[in-house]
Amino acid sequence: MTSASAARARVKVRAPELVGRGWLNTGGKAYSIADFRGRVLILDFWTFCCVNCLHVLDELRPVEAQHPDALTIVGVHSPKFEHEADPDALAAAVERYAVHHPVLDDPELVTWRAYAARAWPTLVVVDPEGYVVASMSGEGHGPGLASLVGELIEEHAAKGTLQPGDDPYVPPPPADTRLRFPGKAVAVGDGSFIVSDTSNHQVVHLEADLETERARWGDRGSFNEPQGVLLATPAVRDGLGIDLLVADSVNHQLKGIRFSDNSIHTLAGTGRQLRERTGGGPALTQDLSTPWDLAWLGERLLIAMAGTHQLWAWTPGDTIEQSMIEVVGGTANEGLRDGDAHQAWFAQPSGLYTSADGGRVWIADSETSALRAITHGDDGTLTVETHVGTGLFDFGHRDGPAEQALLQHPLGVTELPDGSVAISDTYNGAIRRYDPARKDVSTLARGLAEPSDAVVERDPDSGETRLVVVESAAHRLTRVALPEDAQRVDGPARRTQRPPTELAPGAIHLEVTFVPPRGQKLDHRWGDPTMLDVSASPEGLLLDGGGRAPGLRRTIRVAGGIRHGTLHVSVQAAACDGDPDTGEVPEHAACHLFQQDWGIPLTLVDGAPGTLTLDLRGA
Repeated sequence: MTSASAARARVKVRAPELVGRGWLNTGGKAYSIADFRGRVLILDFWTFCCVNCLHVLDELRPVEAQHPDALTIVGVHSPKFEHEADPDALAAAVERYAVHHPVLDDPELVTWRAYAARAWPTLVVVDPEGYVVASMSGEGHGPGLASLVGELIEEHAAKGTLQPGDDPYVPPPPADTRLRFPGKAVAVGDGSFIVSDTSNHQVVHLEADLETERARWGDRGSFNEPQGVLLATPAVRDGLGIDLLVADSVNHQLKGIRFSDNSIHTLAGTGRQLRERTGGGPALTQDLSTPWDLAWLGERLLIAMAGTHQLWAWTPGDTIEQSMIEVVGGTANEGLRDGDAHQAWFAQPSGLYTSADGGRVWIADSETSALRAITHGDDGTLTVETHVGTGLFDFGHRDGPAEQALLQHPLGVTELPDGSVAISDTYNGAIRRYDPARKDVSTLARGLAEPSDAVVERDPDSGETRLVVVESAAHRLTRVALPEDAQRVDGPARRTQRPPTELAPGAIHLEVTFVPPRGQKLDHRWGDPTMLDVSASPEGLLLDGGGRAPGLRRTIRVAGGIRHGTLHVSVQAAACDGDPDTGEVPEHAACHLFQQDWGIPLTLVDGAPGTLTLDLRGA
């Protein structure tokens, strides 16, 4: 019996109806779950702020292409942030990230709840008869999904229940703008600017009028959704002949551009996505994961490694081949924790900027809606401090004292000449200002289209300071004057609308289910190939059972005196190709890493369940 048929034999659950506000990429047609009978259906629960969801989109593309007549993928967009519930913002994101399958707009999380999703991303597989056969969270499922889909197609073709048909995807009309979803910018020094033209997969040099092009570098072969751009230091220019550094996000590489001959060079990264979330050594041999922005911290280049929720550093050598790279901040746990950089938690750091004195780098930590900083101490230690923001699920547009102020998924940060910080508060469509001396937040500008970065500029006529803002969703750079009196916005505080999980205080049995794909086996030759990391916030919620240890099951104990909190669960499982008949794993078998981070909102209620089951890959 195949793994697909074995899963069907264990449980038969009808796929719930697909309910939402509307559909994208279908030419205006709405679909029900019954419309997909006869085809294998993969539901991808995603939200466009989530870098892990973007990784899964890339994992799904080859599966999608392999079975065009018998497989349909439907993205179910269930938003985390308020801005993501805007239908125009969703339509822009579907284009921005090249989503080439139907998308159900699920702003109220109706379908999310019906399928009991707990995390972004979550994948659910439905067979041609309309039964759920698998549910999985996180990354690394591409090869296993391809195997499962192939089994289901074979099984249902034999049964006569497979009815291949036309793909329901209808592409939207092509766009026509010079820039397309630009990401980051840097001032060159002669009044011109360099911008990453992200969705055109190029880097562009613009004249001071912000429209005339001086140069374009690259194409889809050399760049794939480039983001951060930064001028090289004199040492790098003289030693390596590199003038501009580029965070090449989807290629998972650091690139360099030489202005003299317009050549493009790989400085770090193999082109493969990092799975282990650790590493270091020669830069060209190290896998990376979605580098998003760049800043200098001393002689090292700090990299916002959004894909692993970390900060890395590239140290240039005498040659490109001798350059080194290492992790300098973040455990890879997704959340907000300060202190020693190596023990800190980040959540998709997406914007970096070096302070005027060079001893600090400001950080836009997007998923915690936070402004943070990493500081280089006199003894060489690196320390992380949060200046604005409270956690993964709190956001809004609120000015005032920093401990009460709220942002919404900021992507960029820039230090102003007076030492204050301009924050590109992307999902609020605003430029915010943080005053470190007064520890106060205000609003400099509103009504911008997803500002993702800003560059300080001095007006050549008046001498006044202003900003050149990357309006990503408007596909342009825009000049914004700095007002004498900043606005004060007292908007409502928001929280992610996912329903909390009710659990009983005291002992809780936690289990992560993982069923390896057909042809793969957990490889125990060198110990347990699984790892579970558990923590909680606020402090004091988790009394026992926290920390990192092998295994997929654990008993934890939570405090009864704290009613609400968040349980943070990170898991990894490594499965290797093995003999499907004997279960043996060859010595040099290829191995596959599956991983996911959950932030589970909890409400502790007497009499509630004492078990929590999470699917990494369940059937």
